[in-house]
Amino acid sequence: MKIAVVGLGRMGRFYAQTIAALGPTIQLAAVADPDPVARAAVAKELLPGPGVALATGEPGDIFTRGDIDAVIIATPTSTHAELVVAAAQTGKAIFCEKPLALSLEQTHAALAAVERAGVLLQIGFMRRFDPAYQQARALIDAGRIGRPITFKAVGRDPNCPPLEYANPAHSGGLVVDMGIHDFDLARWLMSSEVERVSAEGALCVCDHFASVGDIDNAVINLRFTSGALGNVEVSRNARYGYDVWTEVLGSEGTVVVGRTAGSGGIQVLLPAGDHQSDDTPHFVRRFGTAYRAEIEHFVECVQHQRPPSVGGADALAAFEIALAATRSWQTGQPVTVSEPARV
Repeated sequence: MKIAVVGLGRMGRFYAQTIAALGPTIQLAAVADPDPVARAAVAKELLPGPGVALATGEPGDIFTRGDIDAVIIATPTSTHAELVVAAAQTGKAIFCEKPLALSLEQTHAALAAVERAGVLLQIGFMRRFDPAYQQARALIDAGRIGRPITFKAVGRDPNCPPLEYANPAHSGGLVVDMGIHDFDLARWLMSSEVERVSAEGALCVCDHFASVGDIDNAVINLRFTSGALGNVEVSRNARYGYDVWTEVLGSEGTVVVGRTAGSGGIQVLLPAGDHQSDDTPHFVRRFGTAYRAEIEHFVECVQHQRPPSVGGADALAAFEIALAATRSWQTGQPVTVSEPARV
């Protein structure tokens, strides 16, 4: 099986390394990036000797190759949709980083192209593949904490990103770029859709974001169709480090993932004092297992021609929540997810 990686920034390079290490039946056949230095570095690092069969600045050179079975798209967010459409039109299986697009129109167009072509599409919601989150889902499904009542998620980056990245025209903005992971987790862990959101956002630390109209901190409240409630906090200024944790409060107990900054451990808090913890030692280190697992899942789906467990519908659902939340903080009013988007 021959796989190509489009986009060789931090994530693209990591994915290329992951593909190259999967074994003799999987080949990193091509890479694409407009930066010749990035292309040369990846080709030299991962495939000495004959090297990558194709290292190009044009993704189209990859999509037209009949011998390439699948592509991983890890380019800037604003380019995802057009690349997904192009890959689908040439029959390639697709793994695309989140979010799928920066507008509902683009998202639907990309999904329509995938459906017309009949190709596989997986979205990079890697937290579903993290062992601690998978354990939490299993515990909830088994009824260990009773009926899920509230969902709480915190996602904090340690530094303000470059202005080019923070620009909502490129990344979608704070709520879309960071919050979309938590909106996906909310649907997955609570086994319920989100019907209403209300959000507050502020620019507190990263003052240079004002020139592009973005914020650096936001709090989003959720109401689920099940009647459960949720809250998501996202921040760009956790100076102490990368901090991601999630809590689900149930009618009979609570499960918490990653409460200690930098940790991937899980805690189960029950009335009888039954307490479990599994603490494990920041970015790829924190989610390295999950990133590898999602690529292995992608490869397996391509090989066996079956749909991935997280695909285009999941990208659309999480993005609809993100758009509604963005509109809510902009207007100061609650927004129903099913309302026509104006952002």
